[in-house]
Amino acid sequence: MPLDSKYWDAIAAQFDMTREIVPFENGMWGMMPRSVLEAYRRKTEMVNRRNSFYARRQFDADLEKVRGRAARDLGVALEEIAFTRGATESLMTLINGYNRLKPGDAVLYADLDYDSTQAAFDWLGVHRGVDVVRIALSEPATHQNLIDTYEAALKAHPKVRLMLLTHVSHRTGLVLPVPEIVAMARKRGVDVIVDSAHAWGQLDFKLDDLKADFVALTCQKWIGAPVGTGLMYVRRSRIGDIDAAIGNGGFAQADIRARIHTGTSNFAAFLALDDALDFHETIGAPVKEARLRHLRDRWAEELRGRIEILTPSDPRLTSGITSFRLHGHTSHAQNIADAETLLKRFNIFTVERSGVASGSCIRVTCAVFTREAEVDRLVEALRTMAG
Repeated sequence: MPLDSKYWDAIAAQFDMTREIVPFENGMWGMMPRSVLEAYRRKTEMVNRRNSFYARRQFDADLEKVRGRAARDLGVALEEIAFTRGATESLMTLINGYNRLKPGDAVLYADLDYDSTQAAFDWLGVHRGVDVVRIALSEPATHQNLIDTYEAALKAHPKVRLMLLTHVSHRTGLVLPVPEIVAMARKRGVDVIVDSAHAWGQLDFKLDDLKADFVALTCQKWIGAPVGTGLMYVRRSRIGDIDAAIGNGGFAQADIRARIHTGTSNFAAFLALDDALDFHETIGAPVKEARLRHLRDRWAEELRGRIEILTPSDPRLTSGITSFRLHGHTSHAQNIADAETLLKRFNIFTVERSGVASGSCIRVTCAVFTREAEVDRLVEALRTMAG
């Protein structure tokens, strides 16, 4: 485990976390460390003070500097990324704007994909005249059977032309072997939209590692930028395969930014991404990934067998997020009740997740400010509940 507990105590001390609960639901959005929050306040005050003079005369140049910083962190060209208000907006833009589908084609998604992206693929079925293929991922998952599951689905449905792939599942924390699946799909003439909302800032990777042409990311989760900040990536040679937004009027048709039109944005939130990347890079992506997996293993592998852990032990497939259920508790109501027990009896805050083919579950999400003593408290609580 890189770095000792004193280092992580110092990291945790930079977050002003509430003491009213023990927080193990850190997946909705990521708390800003104090340095980022203070920078966000300063930049909000600056924008408010300078008003439209700043917005019209200087903001675009400042935003381009931040976009360049994000591109360098992700290992891509500036011209291949555009800011959005979050991964969901990025995904909706990519799905709705993808212009290579024709009636009679098929699209594919899995049970672990994000709810609104599943709905968007269903929308394609209604409005684009394509067939919608839905699959369930293998349990227990292995690196190879995940690849095999997608390959079998594409063999069974040769008309699939577009596929959704979630890098890190928001339901269970399962990490998919994205490069291998993308390569397999490409050989079959299938494009892949990758939902990487929970990956950037949690896993150590560059976008080119994924081999994908279309990727959605968020800055407000594991990078720790203010809420309302996201990114969309399209490989330069594929930008034309995503339609420009109907409201675009400010960018050339070949510019990736022509695909997004959201009106007036939260200027300070995007400017504060620079400060969030400072904090992220101070720790370093490899160290963050190792720490989050260490915290995850400390409870999940300790309790494996006593409760049902929904992700395997293989570190290639795990992240700081992991879901569980008490044996036999597969219903929505049971997991809502179990999450309430954790909160009311043990003061531990988690969240129920539905949509997994095998049944509902409870998601536990560690963060860089999570302390080992808090993880041990979770272990004792779950031992009591399972006993």
